[in-house]
Amino acid sequence: MIATIMQVANALSLSALLFVVASGFTLIFGLLRVVNLAHGALYLLGGYIGMAAVRWSGSFFLGVLAGIVAIAVLGLLLDRLLLERIKGQDLRQVLLTLGVALIINDLCLVIWGGDALTIRVPEALRGAANLGGVFYPKYRIFVIVAGIATFVFLWVLYNRTRLGALIRAGVDDKEMIQAIGIKISRLFVLTFMLGSALAGLGGVLGGAFLTLYPGGDAEILVYSLAIVIIGGRGSLGGAAIGSLLVGFLATFGQVWFPELAYFIIFGPMALLLAFRPYGLFGRA
Repeated sequence: MIATIMQVANALSLSALLFVVASGFTLIFGLLRVVNLAHGALYLLGGYIGMAAVRWSGSFFLGVLAGIVAIAVLGLLLDRLLLERIKGQDLRQVLLTLGVALIINDLCLVIWGGDALTIRVPEALRGAANLGGVFYPKYRIFVIVAGIATFVFLWVLYNRTRLGALIRAGVDDKEMIQAIGIKISRLFVLTFMLGSALAGLGGVLGGAFLTLYPGGDAEILVYSLAIVIIGGRGSLGGAAIGSLLVGFLATFGQVWFPELAYFIIFGPMALLLAFRPYGLFGRA
């Protein structure tokens, strides 16, 4: 019984981390219609930058801030200098962002090496907490809380603020927004930066228990793609549900059927696409 509770908690912590990363991906891919295959690489680079900041400053939360800000700025440069030139050209976006991902991955390999590295967490988040007789790592509880806080923040931003309303309106009818004097390009840049910042945040959070290693970006990108496809492109609630499904399937699949771990995740996704091509909460 305790082992099952631990696995459920592990699935929740993984789901929370995946949601932080996938929510940024669904903002960029779902709302802006930008196929950013460099999202996983931004996650990895954000983790490495956060780790370097923690080692330099001794503060985990400064490391989190450094990962968020650095990747948000990199997202700004990626959008303005590269993606702006090929808007609406999906194949070129795929090739360009894939090339950026490979460059970032190689740079990380040169700078930080090929060993798996872990971000040092603060003393308050080390050890285990007693939850009704079950001891569970404090840091994973923190990741679950961070995932919930991210969902609440994005939901309020998207549904209860003027910025969120303008972004949704700009996606549905860009010409009308431009006609009333709103610079839609600025809105989209802010959205791209926010999505990139979430990748950086996920990299720092994940670097403390999933570790950072070359190739980790591809794994997190595949999970993010699965989450967006299952939940529906551009749906925040769909990203949350998709993260829970992928997190639980990945955790219990590796325990029960380790040789079929990926099939357990992507098999149901293929069936879902056959009957609901836009995902659970997506729309045409």
